[in-house]
Order: sequence, then structure tokens, then C-alpha cells
Amino acid sequence: MFIQTESTPNPATLKFLPGQTLLDAGTADFPTREAAEGAPLPARLFAVDGVSGVFVGTDFVTVTKEEGRDWDHLKPALLGAIMEHVQSGAPAIEAGSAGTGGHAEATGEDAEIIGQITELLDTRVRPAVAQDGGDITFHGFDRGVVYLHMQGACAGCPSSTLTLKMGIENLLRHYIPEVVEVRPVAA
Repeated sequence: MFIQTESTPNPATLKFLPGQTLLDAGTADFPTREAAEGAPLPARLFAVDGVSGVFVGTDFVTVTKEEGRDWDHLKPALLGAIMEHVQSGAPAIEAGSAGTGGHAEATGEDAEIIGQITELLDTRVRPAVAQDGGDITFHGFDRGVVYLHMQGACAGCPSSTLTLKMGIENLLRHYIPEVVEVRPVAA
């Protein structure tokens, strides 16, 4: 079995591609060891000393390391853990063990605008962000401000503010005049 690795814009996060489906749909974020309880693959990765976060996509997993840790020491152990897990045949996560990426239900007078925002996020933003080993989820729209949560390699990435302001905000403002700003939210 060959597992590809890719660097991400976040130097503390590495993307692993095992060559098979890990989740049928969506994403799952495990920002702490405790959050990974009941999630076989993330729990196995947190067992490697130096792991501070795990994010699972449909065909990839990104791992964030603790500050001061070296990828040269962590990467072999992580590759081994991923390989063991995939060969075991166990699911990456158990149903209900973590929130999957999605959107809040849109109701009220802003429902049409929220629908446009989530459509643009799903078709233009999320696929590009997934290439870098992360995800962005919609958390709300209030008086022209769009609230988004960055996950995986995007969380804590040095270029995340630039991505939000220059990329996503400009895209949304271009297509949806009611959008005036994009702000990040914590989980």
C-alpha cells in the first residue's frame, strides 16, 4: 500500500492520501484527542506523540503537529498508523462521532442570500480548500457579515486571514452585493 503525502499552506499540517475513500460524504474535524473518542482513525493518529489535530475528508486525512515537533520524526509513525487502520477494514469514524461539514438551515428574510452564499462556498471555495487539506463551513449571515469556520489545514494557517479576506470575501462580495465582510469563527 502506498500513501501519498502533500504539504499544505499551513507548515504545522500535513495531508495524507491513502488512495481510498475514508468518508462517504462531508468532513470530520477532531481538534483534540478527546474529540476523537469513538473515531478509530483519528484516535489511532492521536496515539502518535506530537499530534495536536486530525481532520478527515472523503479521501484524505490531515494531521496537525504540536509546536516544536519535527515532521521527520512524526511522518513515519503517522504513515504506519494510517496503513494499519486502512488494512484493518475499520471505518475512519463511527457514525455520530464528529460533526460533518455542512450548513445551518436557512430561514427568514435572508434565506435567499444564505442560499447563494452556501452555493458559492460549495461549488467554488470548498473544493479549492479541500485541495489544501481543509474545509470551510458556513456559520451564519448577519447584517452583511458572513461567518465561516476554517478546519483542517486551514485552521491556524498563516495565510488563512488572507484567504478569508482577499479570496472568499472578494468572491462573495462580487456575486452577492449584500455581503460586506467575512469573519472567522472559532469552533
